[in-house]
Amino acid sequence: MTSVPIHAEVSRREPAGTVARELARRLQSAEPLNATLHWSQSALDAEAARIATLDPASPLYAMPLALKDNLVTTEEPTTCGSRILEGYVSPFTGTAVGRLRDAGALVACKANMDEFAMGSSTEHSAYGRVKHPLDPDRVPGGSSGGSAALVAAGVVPAALGSETGGSVRQPASFCGVVGVKPSYGRVSRYGLVAFGSSLDCISVFGRTVDDAARVLSVMSGLDPLDATTVDRPAMAVPSPLRDLRGLTVGLPTEYFPADLHPGVRAGLDRTIAAARELGAEIREVSLPYSRYAVPTYYIIAPAEAAANLARYDGVRYGPRRVGSEGDIRSLYRATRGAGFGAEVRRRILVGTYVLSAGYYDAYYRKAQAVRALIAQDFQRALGPGGVDLLLTPTTPTPAFKAGEKTEDPVAMYLADIFVCAISLAGLPAMSLPVGRDQGLPIGAQIIAPEFEEGRMLAAAGALERVLGAAEEVR
Repeated sequence: MTSVPIHAEVSRREPAGTVARELARRLQSAEPLNATLHWSQSALDAEAARIATLDPASPLYAMPLALKDNLVTTEEPTTCGSRILEGYVSPFTGTAVGRLRDAGALVACKANMDEFAMGSSTEHSAYGRVKHPLDPDRVPGGSSGGSAALVAAGVVPAALGSETGGSVRQPASFCGVVGVKPSYGRVSRYGLVAFGSSLDCISVFGRTVDDAARVLSVMSGLDPLDATTVDRPAMAVPSPLRDLRGLTVGLPTEYFPADLHPGVRAGLDRTIAAARELGAEIREVSLPYSRYAVPTYYIIAPAEAAANLARYDGVRYGPRRVGSEGDIRSLYRATRGAGFGAEVRRRILVGTYVLSAGYYDAYYRKAQAVRALIAQDFQRALGPGGVDLLLTPTTPTPAFKAGEKTEDPVAMYLADIFVCAISLAGLPAMSLPVGRDQGLPIGAQIIAPEFEEGRMLAAAGALERVLGAAEEVR
């Protein structure tokens, strides 16, 4: 596969048909990664013909984008990586994708993912695991691993994923690309298949900070079709800062444990040193309730998932499997039993349990109370008298080997230990590639106050300029 990013052609305003032909070649070359679920030459040609009618000055003119397969479109199936939605085609296109298309973006494909976005390695797809672009024996992270792998492999300059508890930032770190989660309510969720409704955010991968920022800017803003969007202007694309003078960056002590992987530690030390050299003030802070983020998340998210996935019953969506008894209960059991994979079934069971009579107060209500305390920690740290940004590792280790954690769900869940607290608090955060350890990418996480994506991205642009993402950190 060529190493020239496809946005090199885009930056010269090549005809959309030329971009589509090159894109098809790259998608074919990337097939060994198993990162795509749906794409076709006819769909690419139709996209090129549509873009040819647009103004070449459009913000994203002919910019190829991969879509995680839980973002609905009318042209290609939306399966969420699950057999229960096999062959399903939506009757509408979601708001975020529609806005990107109007701005000139060229939809390249639907990307592979953990089934219904439940996973941290993209090993839980019903259509096979995604392979890491640098080492096929390793995972690309998840649940948006297909999107991350396509950006890292140079197939597309940017891609959409979804974040519920770190599903863009974590694979961005593993694959060595930029991954940006906006504030909850910044981007419309209309057209995103729901997992955890109070957590879900359509998010962005980019080869560079600017690529990700441009995509996020276009799709942000109020949407009357989604009551959870906030009535604020669309995010403006920030210019990277020349330096970080006047900014105070906080280092949460809870995110730098003594047993942190030495490569991750070296990458963060390198990033901290770069921030100091750029003029930032570095200050230690504390987020004491972050230690409860993983158990809190894995009560709230499965509870919401159990409610959202109740609609997949063999009546309205996807294939229907008739049970042996021939009644409605048998239909539900047969369809859901065959259609859902092991991880989705596990989370439905956990979610149903914590919402059941006798356990709601003991688990779900208590988790919501702890969620409020986690949010208060961030508000104190990033509020008046606090710091401007927080800097942490994105993941506790570089990408792990396929199969290493599949038999131990708790070990897999702990891969999200540094990212899920931010999702619970609804804050913007991103992963920035800051080097490699023995060839494997290391990501640093930058966290900003609510709706301060511009500040976060501008600072990341300054760090990106001085940090070589492919340099060894130790």
